[in-house]
Amino acid sequence: MRIEKDQVCVLIPTLNEAPTIGGLIMDFNQKGFSKILVIDGHSADDTRKIADAAGAKVVLQTGKGKGNAMIEAFGMIDLPYILLIDGDGTYSPADAEKLLDKLAQGYDHVIGDRLTEANRKAFSRLNFFGNQVLNRLFKLAHGQYLSDILSGYRAFTRDSILAMNLKEGGFGIETEISAESVRKGQEIGIAEVSYLERAGTPTKLNPFHDGLKITTTIYKLAKVSNPLFYFGLIGLIFVLAGILTGIYVLYEWFQNIEHLPLSIFTVLLIIAGFQIFMFGILSDMMLAYHREVIRELQKIKSHEKPPE
Repeated sequence: MRIEKDQVCVLIPTLNEAPTIGGLIMDFNQKGFSKILVIDGHSADDTRKIADAAGAKVVLQTGKGKGNAMIEAFGMIDLPYILLIDGDGTYSPADAEKLLDKLAQGYDHVIGDRLTEANRKAFSRLNFFGNQVLNRLFKLAHGQYLSDILSGYRAFTRDSILAMNLKEGGFGIETEISAESVRKGQEIGIAEVSYLERAGTPTKLNPFHDGLKITTTIYKLAKVSNPLFYFGLIGLIFVLAGILTGIYVLYEWFQNIEHLPLSIFTVLLIIAGFQIFMFGILSDMMLAYHREVIRELQKIKSHEKPPE
């Protein structure tokens, strides 16, 4: 199977990308991609004007945030394949075929992996390390290692992206797409891509602030995909807090100082922690049963013969 380029919509979310957007669109045009959609987050520079002159369809998003822009754009696309790329010039159109070839092989969602040794110089030590940590945290929370969950270069079938329940309005959108793809049981492929240092546009990411937001997003999304991890962590925190207060109570008791209210609080913390942990186990069992039912229903549906 081969994917024709007129079946692909190249989606580029932008915000103040005037120095890079024109060249990016022209590169895609030269490679035969004619369906290019730029959704702009109210740029203060000439991003929209340059993109329009380069031949892209330009849409001004109605809300704010990269996530909201992408969700809005996904609803506008009626072509069977979507190629998503950031507009800052850090990704190369030359790698588009790698992602689309994976889709042609039957994958639902393909992630362009930036975190390779060949691209090491494009990252600061902090950013490279932070990305690695977040990828491993994602595996712990969602059960699958995806190499680069924050990549802004991806390919999808339209059906796969419409199956996702996307709500993240900001930079957590890539994390949510990754989590939703895993939760829906989609076939996810990884393709190594080149990654260039930013040229002409300052980064919009703050390593600490946005790193914390992405970590929170990974944890929050685990509530529906891995409740044992989500509730188990809360239960563990309660139990550890109870153990610490218990150690203090015992130490004071050996000093002939009694803390009856604190002793009761210690017991309540440990009991609450165990109960929350057990709730996580029960939720995980229910989720496993639900997934099994869904699989059986899909099997039945796939074996149904069409009416003659």
